[in-house]
Amino acid sequence: MMNPNHSANPLSRRSLLKAAGVLAATGPALAVEPFMRSSASFKGLGLTTYSMKRHMKWWWGKPAEGKLDMLDFLDYCAELDIEGAEITSYFFQDPLPKTYLNELKRRAHLLGLDLTGGAMSNNFAYKPGSPENLGHMEYFRTWLDHFADLGVPVVRVFAGKKLPPNQTDEQIIANVTANLETACEYAGKRGIMLGLENHDFVRNIDYLLRIIEAVESDWLGVIWDSANLSPTPDPYKQLARIAPYAVTAQVKVMTAVNGEHVRADYARLVKILREATYRGYLIFEYEEEEDPYTAIPKHLPELRKLISQ
Repeated sequence: MMNPNHSANPLSRRSLLKAAGVLAATGPALAVEPFMRSSASFKGLGLTTYSMKRHMKWWWGKPAEGKLDMLDFLDYCAELDIEGAEITSYFFQDPLPKTYLNELKRRAHLLGLDLTGGAMSNNFAYKPGSPENLGHMEYFRTWLDHFADLGVPVVRVFAGKKLPPNQTDEQIIANVTANLETACEYAGKRGIMLGLENHDFVRNIDYLLRIIEAVESDWLGVIWDSANLSPTPDPYKQLARIAPYAVTAQVKVMTAVNGEHVRADYARLVKILREATYRGYLIFEYEEEEDPYTAIPKHLPELRKLISQ
């Protein structure tokens, strides 16, 4: 039976208005709204490249201590018998040949893996037009083009880790909002959704929602991360606030209660996503001390069972 609180059409009200020609008559696009899907559905499990950080061969384009390149990472995802792989810009060589991206796309197809998304480490906190902002926008466009070549559907972006000096939080919110609108315009031309992760400056969920709800674009949502939150007694309540905007969902082993790391309740996290009618992959991101080769296989069966129920 259909949930009476959700539209039968798996599109937002904005999309319905656009289809009816209303927006053309009334002005600019509405701000980002929750994605009102008719039902929840998990496509499968995925793994972030960041989970294998200590074993990766490259770090920001420079040789690192590990042995895995991105092709090897895809092989490992296939060995785990999962359906998806999220790839991150930090773990590629520099310069990056187009032929390598083509080989990565080929390998994923042959292994039966979906490239569920891409991730970069931009910073949208600087004032538009400032020298720092121009550098980050160039980085953003370069990596968005790489991910578009790979055919990924969504790319994670950050509001900002290193914040500009002498700027109030209100000014930073305004900067991030303006930069995201510019970024979304470019992303829309390449057919890629952007996901703003609750990370660093927007671990504060009030800030995250203010930005998301202010950006006028069809190409923006939230990368829902189960662990990145400002200190709160109830992380699950905060995560439920942003789940309706999720375009990708990442689950970690730990979450935080009043700033202290505690073991995450996987069942409760999956329940939050189901209640928000999330449709997509559940991406596992491993960050704990135990070696990922040993630890990751221990967590996947529980996650598989939960999303299959």
